Amino acid sequence: MPQTLPRNISRAIDWRDLLLVACLVGLDVIARILPHAPGFLPVAASALFAGTVLRSRALALLVPLAAMLLSDAVIGFDDWRMTAVIYPAIALPALAGFLPDRLRSGGMIVPIALTCSLIFFATTNFAVWAFSGMYTHDLAGLIQCYMLALPFLQNTVAGDLFWVAILFGGAWLIRTLPAYSRRAI
Repeated sequence: MPQTLPRNISRAIDWRDLLLVACLVGLDVIARILPHAPGFLPVAASALFAGTVLRSRALALLVPLAAMLLSDAVIGFDDWRMTAVIYPAIALPALAGFLPDRLRSGGMIVPIALTCSLIFFATTNFAVWAFSGMYTHDLAGLIQCYMLALPFLQNTVAGDLFWVAILFGGAWLIRTLPAYSRRAI
């Protein structure tokens, strides 16, 4: 006899949430595997979107982590120390989606996305400096690391804002267009 989920869990996890998770993870994996400008990816934006719209925090965190794990299985894993920094940094937007409603209002999504982009830049490039062996382990090496990574920051911010506009704008259109079409009739 198949076991069923407890009543409170089955209500919290809806098939539409699972479908959204699958679509977001699929988008992220495809975007990471296909050729793209470095850093111009939907992973952070989809994490923020998932954290904002999904009822389950676990599912929201699953989006960026599953996307990274699946795509890394195809393109190759980084050094474990880098992965230990990258994965939490890319999951941060999903956690930001759990902020109280007044902090997640439409006007706050862009500042939240930008903050997450900057935190990702700061933490992952610190890890590159600390673990890659590409830079001297002094202040000059740290500054050089951040200076050479500025083009990646530009792409990350542009990508995060582009994908935030696509995901949140698309959701807004899906909610809004039926209301306009009913009024037109």
